[in-house]
Amino acid sequence: MTTIARKSSPLSLVVVSLGVSWQFLRRWPVIPGIVIAILLFSAIFAPWIKPYDPLESHGVFSQGPAWTAEGGKEFLLGTDHIGRDILSRMIEASRITVIVVLLSVTVGMISGTILGLIAGYFGGTVVDEVIMRIVDVWAALPQLLVLLAIALVFGSGIFVLVASLALISWPGAVRLVRVEALRLRSMDYVDSARISGATDRRILVRHIFPGVINTVLVATTLSTGSLILTEATLSFLGAGIPPPSPSLGGMISSGRDYLRDAPHIASFPGLALAAIVMAGNFLGDWMRDRFDPRLRQID
Repeated sequence: MTTIARKSSPLSLVVVSLGVSWQFLRRWPVIPGIVIAILLFSAIFAPWIKPYDPLESHGVFSQGPAWTAEGGKEFLLGTDHIGRDILSRMIEASRITVIVVLLSVTVGMISGTILGLIAGYFGGTVVDEVIMRIVDVWAALPQLLVLLAIALVFGSGIFVLVASLALISWPGAVRLVRVEALRLRSMDYVDSARISGATDRRILVRHIFPGVINTVLVATTLSTGSLILTEATLSFLGAGIPPPSPSLGGMISSGRDYLRDAPHIASFPGLALAAIVMAGNFLGDWMRDRFDPRLRQID
């Protein structure tokens, strides 16, 4: 019996270790965090870590990745149909994506938070009704067509893209913040502040806004993945980041004509885009469960 127990103990340790690792991965967003960390690292240190100029053509067209028979050691992920290094362009595209999404989500969340606070605090009044009807009308519009129309009228560019993405990020924040503000305005400490003579502005800023910060943080994280995907879609359609500046959507679009002979041109940006969007969604779900006790799963 002792011999059998000793022989099975290494296997038991492996099983226990795998179980502990699985529980750790379920509880904490390790893999999404790694993906987001790589994205932010590439965006911050892009000028120093990119091997080549992302706009420079090296005269080697549609060369495969370095580990393939058609590849070369100088280009890790190969080159595109113009001879530009794909890895350098992906690193530069991540920097542009982070800048555009951070600016747009900041503008959208600030606008949505302010309107949500006002609508929730004055819930049931004309102010609340007007704000929410505007949100309903805007949310009912085909947003992609609206963004394409904006790009058609004002042209493609980073400023237009930031403004366009900000326009589609604020309605969701308004709804979430309004619900939380409606709950908080009936709390005892808010009634005490109102009785003591505090103005509506002071109550909103000092008493209700701190209570919705977690909601705003979760809404921001949840919307980031969809904004990245929208930016890539617009760039894919030619209404986002103007060429020759690299973007993941633009790289996928330029490589779709070479899927048979050089699939790496579009596949690597596509895989990177999918990983980033999925990581953002998983991280947003984790933060929602983490900061909202009503949605937290019981393990």
